[in-house]
Amino acid sequence: MLSEETRPVVVLVNLGTPKSPTAKDVRIYLREFLSDRRVIEMHPLVWKPILEGIILRVRPRQSAEKYRTVWLDEGSPLLHYTSRQAELLAQELGDGVRVEVAMRYGEPSLRDVLDRVCSQGHRRVVILPDYPQYSGSTTGSINDVVASWIHKNRDHMEFRLVRSFPTSSAYIEALTNALEDHWHRHGRPDFASGDRVLTSFHSIPVAMHEAGDPYRAECEATRDALVERLGIPADGLLGTYQSVFGPAQWLTPATIDTVEQLGRSGVRRVDVICPGFVADCLETLEEINQLNRQTFIDAGGTEFHYVPWGNESPGAVATLAQQARRHLSGWL
Repeated sequence: MLSEETRPVVVLVNLGTPKSPTAKDVRIYLREFLSDRRVIEMHPLVWKPILEGIILRVRPRQSAEKYRTVWLDEGSPLLHYTSRQAELLAQELGDGVRVEVAMRYGEPSLRDVLDRVCSQGHRRVVILPDYPQYSGSTTGSINDVVASWIHKNRDHMEFRLVRSFPTSSAYIEALTNALEDHWHRHGRPDFASGDRVLTSFHSIPVAMHEAGDPYRAECEATRDALVERLGIPADGLLGTYQSVFGPAQWLTPATIDTVEQLGRSGVRRVDVICPGFVADCLETLEEINQLNRQTFIDAGGTEFHYVPWGNESPGAVATLAQQARRHLSGWL
């Protein structure tokens, strides 16, 4: 049997979530999230008065109302599904590997998880972000926490950091299977008649992209690989971006603008899959499956399908297991 020192740990890290769908807990979560310089690149002396004086006075109540529409009996969808992924990943990897869940913002915090596994004797850690595409505002921020933890500890652990997996075979297969299974149940889109599939990714500010963030290129690589694997017309699958925040320019085309334009132009059916979200959350369950659905129908569309692919699906677990095994090589 492996000792704790030689037994590696895979830490599955997701963005984070409020403890409850209340304005108080949403405010706590948003304050931590929006105070990260990786997320908001504005100088704190300029940004903090805006955050504390305007955003945290208004947005928590609005967001809490949205969270309540998607909250599960088990709690936060994002935390619930990420935890289930960790449980299934642990079963897939076997007893020789320990799997932990951590959140970049909120609880269980990544710093606390690293403290705990280190104090329990582990010295080999794989950091596995639940983000297929790399961005400095997501995976980069996770790596910042790891670097900070190393800097503050004399006896630190050995880390392997998963960067991204935008075209990995298991990932593209998981997306493909989700769409094909959905089409088997609901019929294939009629691309010749104008039906469209959208890959909706979380957007980032244009300024981040222009500064060299590779996120857009990795999103486009995922879309291109999916088109090729599905064997559908290239113009049948549109790449769009969602979840913009504030007045800055963000990557376009915006998902909500696209579904409205499609509805107004007479498109009958739209299927939306969100490849960047391995676990369902507010951005998929409320923004896509509620707001974008209603926008498409109000604009004249007939059928709107949100196609989940992650969560507890075999494809999501296989995607994570492929990355875990790759980075555990030599440790088992």
